[in-house]
Amino acid sequence: MARKRDGERSSLLGQVTSLTSSLSKSALSALASRVGGLTLDIGRTIILDRAQRKLLSEEQRAWMVRGGEAIQDARQTAGLSRDDLARALDLEDKTVLQAMEQGSATVSFDLLLRLTSLLARNDPIPFLIQLVRGFNPRLWALAEDWGVGRLPTMVERDRKWINIYRGNEAARQLPEADFDEVIAFCESALTMAVQFKQTGRAPSVADPTDMADDDAS
Repeated sequence: MARKRDGERSSLLGQVTSLTSSLSKSALSALASRVGGLTLDIGRTIILDRAQRKLLSEEQRAWMVRGGEAIQDARQTAGLSRDDLARALDLEDKTVLQAMEQGSATVSFDLLLRLTSLLARNDPIPFLIQLVRGFNPRLWALAEDWGVGRLPTMVERDRKWINIYRGNEAARQLPEADFDEVIAFCESALTMAVQFKQTGRAPSVADPTDMADDDAS
Protein backbone atom coordinates (compact mmCIF):
# COMPACT_ATOMS: atom_id res chain seq x y z
CA MET A 1 0.00 0.00 0.00
CA ALA A 2 2.85 2.37 0.92
CA ARG A 3 4.60 1.60 -2.38
CA LYS A 4 1.40 2.42 -4.27
CA ARG A 5 1.10 5.78 -2.49
CA ASP A 6 4.76 6.53 -3.22
CA GLY A 7 4.18 5.70 -6.88
CA GLU A 8 1.13 7.94 -7.07
CA ARG A 9 3.05 10.73 -5.35
CA SER A 10 5.96 10.36 -7.80
CA SER A 11 3.58 10.39 -10.76
CA LEU A 12 1.84 13.52 -9.47
CA LEU A 13 5.15 15.33 -8.99
CA GLY A 14 6.17 14.34 -12.50
CA GLN A 15 2.95 15.78 -13.93
CA VAL A 16 3.43 18.98 -11.96
CA THR A 17 7.01 19.34 -13.22
CA SER A 18 5.81 18.94 -16.81
CA LEU A 19 3.03 21.47 -16.24
CA THR A 20 5.33 24.06 -14.71
CA SER A 21 7.63 23.79 -17.71
CA SER A 22 4.83 24.40 -20.22
CA LEU A 23 3.38 27.27 -18.19
CA SER A 24 6.81 28.88 -17.95
CA LYS A 25 7.16 28.83 -21.73
CA SER A 26 3.69 30.34 -22.16
CA ALA A 27 4.40 33.07 -19.64
CA LEU A 28 7.73 33.83 -21.31
CA SER A 29 6.11 34.16 -24.74
CA ALA A 30 3.52 36.58 -23.36
CA LEU A 31 6.17 38.73 -21.70
CA ALA A 32 8.47 38.64 -24.71
CA SER A 33 5.69 39.95 -26.94
CA ARG A 34 5.29 42.92 -24.57
CA VAL A 35 8.93 43.91 -24.21
CA GLY A 36 10.51 42.89 -27.48
CA GLY A 37 12.35 39.79 -26.32
CA LEU A 38 13.34 38.29 -22.97
CA THR A 39 15.25 35.20 -21.89
CA LEU A 40 14.46 32.76 -19.13
CA ASP A 41 18.01 33.13 -17.81
CA ILE A 42 17.66 36.77 -16.79
CA GLY A 43 19.08 37.06 -13.28
CA ARG A 44 21.20 34.49 -11.46
CA THR A 45 20.33 32.03 -8.71
CA ILE A 46 22.76 32.77 -5.88
CA ILE A 47 22.54 31.97 -2.17
CA LEU A 48 23.69 35.14 -0.43
CA ASP A 49 25.90 35.15 2.63
CA ARG A 50 25.62 37.77 5.37
CA ALA A 51 28.18 40.09 3.78
CA GLN A 52 26.37 40.00 0.42
CA ARG A 53 23.03 40.73 2.06
CA LYS A 54 24.50 43.78 3.77
CA LEU A 55 25.28 45.22 0.33
CA LEU A 56 21.55 45.25 -0.47
CA SER A 57 19.30 48.15 0.47
CA GLU A 58 17.07 47.81 3.51
CA GLU A 59 14.04 47.95 1.20
CA GLN A 60 15.38 45.12 -0.97
CA ARG A 61 16.08 42.93 2.07
CA ALA A 62 12.55 43.56 3.33
CA TRP A 63 11.05 42.50 -0.01
CA MET A 64 13.16 39.35 -0.01
CA VAL A 65 11.82 38.44 3.43
CA ARG A 66 8.24 39.06 2.26
CA GLY A 67 8.81 36.96 -0.83
CA GLY A 68 10.20 34.15 1.31
CA GLU A 69 7.15 34.26 3.56
CA ALA A 70 4.88 34.15 0.50
CA ILE A 71 6.65 31.05 -0.84
CA GLN A 72 6.52 29.29 2.52
CA ASP A 73 2.83 30.10 3.01
CA ALA A 74 1.93 28.90 -0.50
CA ARG A 75 4.02 25.74 -0.14
CA GLN A 76 2.48 24.82 3.20
CA THR A 77 -1.03 25.58 1.93
CA ALA A 78 -0.36 23.19 -0.96
CA GLY A 79 0.76 20.54 1.54
CA LEU A 80 4.28 20.30 0.11
CA SER A 81 7.53 19.86 1.98
CA ARG A 82 10.65 21.60 0.70
CA ASP A 83 11.83 18.27 -0.67
CA ASP A 84 8.52 17.80 -2.51
CA LEU A 85 8.79 21.25 -4.03
CA ALA A 86 12.43 20.78 -4.98
CA ARG A 87 11.57 17.55 -6.82
CA ALA A 88 8.64 19.19 -8.60
CA LEU A 89 10.91 22.02 -9.73
CA ASP A 90 13.71 19.61 -10.66
CA LEU A 91 16.16 21.48 -8.44
CA GLU A 92 19.56 19.93 -7.97
CA ASP A 93 20.39 22.18 -5.00
CA LYS A 94 17.57 21.90 -2.46
CA THR A 95 19.14 24.56 -0.24
CA VAL A 96 18.03 27.21 -2.76
CA LEU A 97 14.42 26.89 -1.57
CA GLN A 98 15.46 27.17 2.07
CA ALA A 99 17.49 30.28 1.24
CA MET A 100 14.55 31.81 -0.62
CA GLU A 101 12.17 31.19 2.26
CA GLN A 102 14.72 32.83 4.55
CA GLY A 103 15.03 35.81 2.20
CA SER A 104 18.67 35.21 1.36
CA ALA A 105 18.89 34.41 -2.36
CA THR A 106 18.65 35.96 -5.78
CA VAL A 107 16.88 33.76 -8.31
CA SER A 108 16.65 33.37 -12.08
CA PHE A 109 13.49 34.33 -13.92
CA ASP A 110 13.08 30.73 -15.01
CA LEU A 111 12.84 29.48 -11.43
CA LEU A 112 10.44 32.26 -10.44
CA LEU A 113 8.13 31.32 -13.30
CA ARG A 114 8.19 27.64 -12.36
CA LEU A 115 7.54 28.44 -8.69
CA THR A 116 4.61 30.64 -9.63
CA SER A 117 3.05 28.13 -11.99
CA LEU A 118 3.27 25.48 -9.26
CA LEU A 119 2.21 27.46 -6.18
CA ALA A 120 -0.10 30.14 -7.58
CA ARG A 121 -1.88 28.78 -10.62
CA ASN A 122 -5.22 30.32 -9.62
CA ASP A 123 -3.83 33.86 -9.31
CA PRO A 124 -0.29 33.84 -10.73
CA ILE A 125 0.40 37.46 -11.67
CA PRO A 126 0.49 39.07 -8.17
CA PHE A 127 2.56 36.17 -6.85
CA LEU A 128 5.05 36.40 -9.73
CA ILE A 129 5.37 40.16 -9.35
CA GLN A 130 6.12 39.79 -5.65
CA LEU A 131 8.79 37.15 -6.32
CA VAL A 132 10.40 39.22 -9.05
CA ARG A 133 10.47 42.25 -6.74
CA GLY A 134 12.11 40.25 -3.99
CA PHE A 135 14.42 37.81 -5.73
CA ASN A 136 15.41 39.22 -9.12
CA PRO A 137 16.62 42.84 -8.75
CA ARG A 138 17.84 42.98 -12.34
CA LEU A 139 14.46 42.02 -13.77
CA TRP A 140 12.70 44.31 -11.32
CA ALA A 141 14.73 47.24 -12.62
CA LEU A 142 13.35 46.45 -16.07
CA ALA A 143 9.83 46.08 -14.64
CA GLU A 144 10.03 49.57 -13.16
CA ASP A 145 10.93 50.85 -16.61
CA TRP A 146 7.76 49.19 -17.87
CA GLY A 147 5.73 51.12 -15.28
CA VAL A 148 4.69 48.36 -12.85
CA GLY A 149 6.59 49.70 -9.85
CA ARG A 150 3.52 50.07 -7.59
CA LEU A 151 2.19 46.57 -8.14
CA PRO A 152 4.25 44.78 -5.45
CA THR A 153 3.20 47.39 -2.90
CA MET A 154 -0.45 46.78 -3.76
CA VAL A 155 0.09 43.01 -3.54
CA GLU A 156 1.67 43.43 -0.11
CA ARG A 157 -1.26 45.54 1.09
CA ASP A 158 -3.70 42.90 -0.11
CA ARG A 159 -1.69 40.27 1.78
CA LYS A 160 -1.90 42.30 5.00
CA TRP A 161 -5.69 42.57 4.70
CA ILE A 162 -6.02 38.84 4.05
CA ASN A 163 -3.80 38.00 7.03
CA ILE A 164 -6.01 40.11 9.33
CA TYR A 165 -9.00 38.00 8.28
CA ARG A 166 -7.10 34.70 8.42
CA GLY A 167 -5.88 35.52 11.92
CA ASN A 168 -9.37 36.10 13.30
CA GLU A 169 -11.00 32.73 13.73
CA ALA A 170 -14.13 34.23 15.29
CA ALA A 171 -14.75 36.28 12.13
CA ARG A 172 -14.25 33.18 9.98
CA GLN A 173 -16.94 31.32 11.94
CA LEU A 174 -19.63 34.03 11.74
CA PRO A 175 -22.94 33.26 10.00
CA GLU A 176 -23.18 34.88 6.58
CA ALA A 177 -25.56 37.67 7.63
CA ASP A 178 -23.39 38.62 10.64
CA PHE A 179 -20.26 38.50 8.50
CA ASP A 180 -21.85 40.88 5.97
CA GLU A 181 -22.58 43.33 8.80
CA VAL A 182 -18.96 43.13 9.99
CA ILE A 183 -17.71 43.75 6.44
CA ALA A 184 -20.00 46.79 6.12
CA PHE A 185 -18.69 48.13 9.44
CA CYS A 186 -15.07 47.56 8.33
CA GLU A 187 -15.71 49.33 5.03
CA SER A 188 -17.21 52.31 6.84
CA ALA A 189 -14.33 52.41 9.33
CA LEU A 190 -11.78 52.23 6.51
CA THR A 191 -13.44 55.10 4.66
CA MET A 192 -13.39 57.24 7.81
CA ALA A 193 -9.75 56.35 8.57
CA VAL A 194 -8.62 57.23 5.04
CA GLN A 195 -10.51 60.53 5.15
CA PHE A 196 -8.91 61.35 8.50
CA LYS A 197 -5.46 60.55 7.11
CA GLN A 198 -6.03 62.71 4.05
CA THR A 199 -7.56 65.73 5.80
CA GLY A 200 -6.25 65.49 9.38
CA ARG A 201 -9.83 65.81 10.61
CA ALA A 202 -12.24 63.16 11.76
CA PRO A 203 -15.19 62.98 9.33
CA SER A 204 -18.47 64.32 10.65
CA VAL A 205 -21.06 61.73 11.50
CA ALA A 206 -24.73 62.58 11.13
CA ASP A 207 -26.74 62.53 14.33
CA PRO A 208 -29.48 59.89 14.01
CA THR A 209 -31.96 62.21 15.78
CA ASP A 210 -31.31 64.92 13.18
CA MET A 211 -31.97 62.42 10.43
CA ALA A 212 -35.23 61.44 12.09
CA ASP A 213 -36.29 65.12 12.30
CA ASP A 214 -35.51 65.57 8.61
CA ASP A 215 -37.64 62.55 7.72
CA ALA A 216 -40.50 63.89 9.81
CA SER A 217 -40.45 67.23 8.05
